[in-house]
Amino acid sequence: MVYIAHMETAGQTDRERRLELARKAFKEFYAQCFWSYREDLEITEEKIPFVIRGLREEGGLAGYRVAAELCR
Repeated sequence: MVYIAHMETAGQTDRERRLELARKAFKEFYAQCFWSYREDLEITEEKIPFVIRGLREEGGLAGYRVAAELCR
């Protein structure tokens, strides 16, 4: 039981890390990748694939690297 609880905590931490990274990437790459969307768009867990796609398509090498980190 303790092992399962620890796994859930580790999973939650990973989700939080990805969400924080997606939010930072949206802000940092806004002008380059996401300019046609509202600047105050709320990035939720469901929108992470949207951020990844934008970074891959319009973010250049730096965006592609951040997208790769989001996919881990």
